Amino acid sequence: MTSPITAETQFDAVAAIISAAQRILFITGAGISADSGLPTYRGIGGLYHERLTGEGLTIEEALSGEMMEKRPDIAWRYLAEIESNCRGALPNAAHRLIAELEREKPGVWVLTQNVDGLHRMAGSQKVIQIHGTVHHLRCTECPHQRSVLDFAGLSIPPGCPVCGGVLRPDVVLFGEMLPQKGIDRLAHVLETGVDLVISIGTTSVFPYIAGPVWWAQQNGIPTIEINPGETEVSGVVDHRLRVGAAEAMTRLWERLHPA
Repeated sequence: MTSPITAETQFDAVAAIISAAQRILFITGAGISADSGLPTYRGIGGLYHERLTGEGLTIEEALSGEMMEKRPDIAWRYLAEIESNCRGALPNAAHRLIAELEREKPGVWVLTQNVDGLHRMAGSQKVIQIHGTVHHLRCTECPHQRSVLDFAGLSIPPGCPVCGGVLRPDVVLFGEMLPQKGIDRLAHVLETGVDLVISIGTTSVFPYIAGPVWWAQQNGIPTIEINPGETEVSGVVDHRLRVGAAEAMTRLWERLHPA
């Protein structure tokens, strides 16, 4: 008679896989920053879960490249709302422990959808910010760029001090192309080879986020998901830890570094 699979044995199995792996790709979404007090956007209870903006738009319409071009005041209104919810946030245990793993295993990479910059703040160096960062602004009309700590004190939308155009965060809005540099870097990581793919806190609705998990599964590479809810890759991964990111990474770290 086989022993039942418990949460503890699942954590033991996942910790063993992480211990054996040298080249790990972490794929992270809004759920990893939830323990830092940041809201998710599509998840249950998220900032825009099942609600329209004041203009009667979906958040995807309000935060689109087309809206930034035609009505930057609307796009900026919701960019500023998201940024204000992120302001002052600090990395949590999940961010910190991924950074610690990178120090132990130089083959650790992070592909993140998040624009909050918390992975880099935690000390991760090999980060592909596929959606950019809200803390870097660029002009829509000229080459001017600047970095900001937050949006406090900015006029909304902010004007370019050089040409008078509109500044925008260097992020990928809905309907816009992903940065080629990020796509190339991800392709290079996968081509170089990984031993393990771990998806944390993302619903994996975008093909380029779910894609590496499917690729790993098809190539016999172990896959792990850390997420309390069901996602697009839940039925694909080898192991699922149905808890939050900070709790999961802390429990795994304790197994990897027993006292």
